[in-house]
Amino acid sequence: MLDQLRTFLRDLRGDAEAAPDAGNADVAAVALFFHVIGADGVIDREETEMLRSVIAEEYGVNGAEMQRLVEAGEKADREAVDLYAFTSVLNRSLEPEAKTHFIELLWNLAYADGHRHELEDHVVWRIADLMGVSGRERVLARQRALASAGLDDGEAGDAD
Repeated sequence: MLDQLRTFLRDLRGDAEAAPDAGNADVAAVALFFHVIGADGVIDREETEMLRSVIAEEYGVNGAEMQRLVEAGEKADREAVDLYAFTSVLNRSLEPEAKTHFIELLWNLAYADGHRHELEDHVVWRIADLMGVSGRERVLARQRALASAGLDDGEAGDAD
């Protein structure tokens, strides 16, 4: 019913061909990806490359389909007033193990530029909290992402 209302309102605005909305789990995930890499106020080339790599690997999309997903996620992040809109969608669609994996993806994005900013740390912590990922699982995911990036806590900064 809510989807029908959204479609009706989108049609009224002339957005019938618009990108998928934030109620779509893939768009919600990409919006959170953008939120993390933009938390420090700078989205650099390494973060953008990692973002595209994560989307290609995790969602199996490329080309025009990836571009639509990236644009929809970026737009959803820009228009968002809170993280709950995205995390609630993911909570309905992900199992507990997948939620922890998602938090690890966020850490991978946070470390893409070779270090972690305290604002990125806070955003990942908040997302993990909203998704019901325990502090222990969040820290273990962070440690796996550090190892994957070839960094240690001293190089990345230690906020946990």
